[in-house]
Amino acid sequence: MSDRLQNLEKAVAELDLVELREFATWFMDYDQTIWEREIEEDAKAGRLDFLREEARAERKLGKLQDL
Repeated sequence: MSDRLQNLEKAVAELDLVELREFATWFMDYDQTIWEREIEEDAKAGRLDFLREEARAERKLGKLQDL
């Protein structure tokens, strides 16, 4: 484990409950933003095209229905 990560873990462990909840909320939002960016990049690069093709094939076989 890197020194940086150890320092971060120590700092988080020292937070009081209110600060910990605020940090957790911030981190969840940050993590979601990163995840959305990765999905967007994957979609632009065509790495998710297989999902569209699978859905089309399933629909053609009558296994999918409109929502």
